[in-house]
Amino acid sequence: MAFDKGWISRRALTKLIGLGGAAIAAGLPERVYAQARRNTLVIGIDISDTITLDPARQAQYTPPMTLFAAYDMLVTMTPGDYITIRPALATKWERTPDGRGWRFTLRDNVKFASGNPMTAEDVKWSMDRVLHLGDQTAQYISHVERTEIVDARTVDIILKDPTQPLLTIIAAPGFVIYDRKLVEQHGGDASRDAKTKDKATTWLNENSAGTGAYRLTRWERNAQIQFVRNEHSWRGKPPFERVIIRHIGDSAAQLLSIRRGDIDIAFNLIPEQVATLKSEPNVRLEALTSLDFVYMAVTQEAEYNKALAQKAARQAIGHAIDYDGIIKNLLGGAAIRPAHFLPIGVSGSTEEIARQVGFRQDLDKARQLLQGAGLADGFEFEIAYGNAAIAGITYQTLAQKLQADLARVNIRAKLNPMDQVNLRTTYTGNKAQGGLLTFWNPPAVENLLWAAATVERVARRVHWEVPPEVTKLVRDAAAETDAKKQADLWVEYQRRLVDQANLILLFQPVYQIAARNTLSKLPLTAAGWMLDMHDVKPVSS
Repeated sequence: MAFDKGWISRRALTKLIGLGGAAIAAGLPERVYAQARRNTLVIGIDISDTITLDPARQAQYTPPMTLFAAYDMLVTMTPGDYITIRPALATKWERTPDGRGWRFTLRDNVKFASGNPMTAEDVKWSMDRVLHLGDQTAQYISHVERTEIVDARTVDIILKDPTQPLLTIIAAPGFVIYDRKLVEQHGGDASRDAKTKDKATTWLNENSAGTGAYRLTRWERNAQIQFVRNEHSWRGKPPFERVIIRHIGDSAAQLLSIRRGDIDIAFNLIPEQVATLKSEPNVRLEALTSLDFVYMAVTQEAEYNKALAQKAARQAIGHAIDYDGIIKNLLGGAAIRPAHFLPIGVSGSTEEIARQVGFRQDLDKARQLLQGAGLADGFEFEIAYGNAAIAGITYQTLAQKLQADLARVNIRAKLNPMDQVNLRTTYTGNKAQGGLLTFWNPPAVENLLWAAATVERVARRVHWEVPPEVTKLVRDAAAETDAKKQADLWVEYQRRLVDQANLILLFQPVYQIAARNTLSKLPLTAAGWMLDMHDVKPVSS
């Protein structure tokens, strides 16, 4: 690589940065300082699941990291603390005088990346757009009745049911505050007819309209996402001029890239690769127990599979799986396993409760269940999964392990790999023919969101008609103010869902992220967006 008195050519810079380098170098002078690479943060991660970067429409695994870099919410949480609500675009919040909602005092002198000032009008418009688009994000705030402007710096969010949580929910990247003027210029609509009138998603897939540390400038599906620094960031000048998220679906390619210095952070290394980095002088490992989990959804629609329509057959699947083997052998021990849809670490979910309530491998019990269901010779069903990786393991490897486990009790699993977009369409369209491997990461750190999903939209996906008493149990638990009583209700919820056996929890990852030593300690977060990009800093800063 030809350096000339501290300068580096555009061509050489392209090679140095790797995939995405051409796009960056194209915007630079013909001769730039060699320092330019140090002013660019490059992240390697599998982003094949990213199908939109419109905050109000996203419901996938990796987009929240991008959204959290480009936008802010009224309130937030800090990495490692998923209980305390912190100020963001609101500096103060309190119950409304009538007790029916929350009143937010907005931060002064905040500008969007466009330079437009943030106002109470932007806040109301942003909340209205989420609600009226009616996408999955809207379901998390279905108990919001309306948003009202009190004055130029004050906004009220009024709830239909004041006992239900709000702050923990809106502290998530689905509830960002948009630059109303800019989004409306590109087809945005927040009226009650937004579902048909809003045309902003295409523009928001390649641009952002927020107050975050960085501004989105480009997204190429299965290739890269690019940002530039937001010079108006209220949190102060972000440390990097540019950020690139490179799609690297192959973990071996991520390992090579971080060793060479082509990327600064690698998210999807498998345990064997993680072990090889422990003696690497220029790379370190950082670990974080996530709030995410991987599970298998199992339909009970007899039209798709008569055997799975029987609860005993689904329970037999739950008792045939070698959960310890998945964690120890496939994940190198870097995972734990909750009982059900509440990750370990939140109210009502501990490792001890998981041992008491959750499935455990018991092949004799699995065979007994099959015998009792008239399926002594076993049965056949499909396991669909995406061509992607999560927590350092491919879904294909996981599916092959499940196939081998189930075969021990003569349950014959046919594997069906799919494109991530097709997989999501199949699942959300309630068309999964058997089992489907997927993930859950928290849209916000709130038990109600995990639990409500299982008795509402996820229940529809597996064709389970939920008994009213189970739905009431979820609502009662969310509204309970006594911590012990609330935890007990959440344990009972998990017991009921494990017995139903439509959703079989496989593992909750302990993320092992590789980072170059040129970066300071990473602000990793388990709250669903993995990394607070604003606080990723070079060691010299």
